Amino acid sequence: MNKITIAKNGPYLITGKTKLVGVINSPGKDGVMQQNTVKTFETQDNYSLCRCGHSKNKPFCDGSHSTAHFDGTETANKAPYLDRVQVEQGDGFELLDDNRCAFGRFCHRKHGVEVWTLTEKSSNPSNKAEAIIGASACPSGRLTALVDSNLVEDEYEAVICVVEDPEKGVSAGLYVRGDVALDSAETGDYEQRNRLALCRCGASANKPFCDGSHVSIGFKDKS
Repeated sequence: MNKITIAKNGPYLITGKTKLVGVINSPGKDGVMQQNTVKTFETQDNYSLCRCGHSKNKPFCDGSHSTAHFDGTETANKAPYLDRVQVEQGDGFELLDDNRCAFGRFCHRKHGVEVWTLTEKSSNPSNKAEAIIGASACPSGRLTALVDSNLVEDEYEAVICVVEDPEKGVSAGLYVRGDVALDSAETGDYEQRNRLALCRCGASANKPFCDGSHVSIGFKDKS
């Protein structure tokens, strides 16, 4: 079983031979963000990933959370996704939004038009299709399309993506995809989903999830 266990004020403990890759997010010619895999990390069956942002061996933990006195207290809401979402009605579908943004910008579609605008104008079939694709591409799982009472979800292999965002000149979070469970260091665990983004800069106000703080603090993986 692929699982991420959060260590109290420490790293992410990975079990289950979960694949670890390095990716670069960059916009294509039409302005739509693309994700390109540039590296596959060699790992053991079990390994630990830095959560505090201070490791000199990123993305792996080197124990720096102890000397940095890292406060990794989990503050994110653990309620199920469907209990937290706001719903925007489209033409023949609903756009679900839980506001858990990792600033990946995959919701910015062709020529910068956002998923919400496409949903409002989804009587146009091409807008509807693009809105659903954009929602499904959201790496944090913030956005999901609901069609005929079914969530539209792409299928992924179990993988953790170590993300770089050269457009903003920063290193981004950890994008987790596929059948990977997330266990809390505190009371109660998180609902398993097939897309989520975890903080690795240590600055998120919604730990363990990424909230885009890597941009505001200028986080760079220099290891």
